[in-house]
Amino acid sequence: MNETVRLLQSHRSDRSYKSDPIPDEILDNIIESAHRAPTSINTQQVSIVVIKDAERRQRIAEIAGGQSWIAEAPVFLALVADLYKTHIGTEIAGLTQQTQHSLESIYSSATDVGIALATILIAARSFGLGVVPIGGIRRDPDAMIGLLGLPDYTFPVAGVAIGYVDQPAVQKPRLSIESFRHEERYDAEKLRPAIDAYEVSLPEYWKQISRLDGLRWSQSTAQVYSQVYYPKVKFVAAKQGFTCED
Repeated sequence: MNETVRLLQSHRSDRSYKSDPIPDEILDNIIESAHRAPTSINTQQVSIVVIKDAERRQRIAEIAGGQSWIAEAPVFLALVADLYKTHIGTEIAGLTQQTQHSLESIYSSATDVGIALATILIAARSFGLGVVPIGGIRRDPDAMIGLLGLPDYTFPVAGVAIGYVDQPAVQKPRLSIESFRHEERYDAEKLRPAIDAYEVSLPEYWKQISRLDGLRWSQSTAQVYSQVYYPKVKFVAAKQGFTCED
């Protein structure tokens, strides 16, 4: 197994950080790696806002629902779906951008954010840093938009806290590979046995890390997906110009 694959397969979300600053050269290399990540038809429809200021990181921790590790880590990167950038490019070409009114553009820009996020995670860990991806900035996207000064046709999709780890996390077990990998066609018959087995292994992980409130996977998933987890997203996205007319 080469070093890159080892890093990828050993991912964990660290939630305990030292206050030590990240050297500029290392942070620059992490961000440049994401800058070079692929984007749909070279639209480059992703931007990153770097937040080092302690008060602003504390505010983001509050916006995300009290995630203290955002304030603890010395750097937070906010990843933005950026169709304002493409709007300017379309204007320069003498046309009017329409893609923000389509579901396709939402999928496309969110996918590109995901690619950039994954690149950041592995780049940061290659420098010995810990990471934890944060979707909680969508809990109150209006507040994030105001904090970051985002223009129309942009949306804060996700973020990542980065820093030197204080107390390393234990890697969480996954559903079996059979639930993830399908050959030629999707095999729905494999899912229930895989989930049943995971309902046993995940509680053992919670015991290992002494987390008494840990739920079975079906329970935790149901708590989230039996409702709209971040109900403000649709309204705020529409305010930003993202609609699903097409």
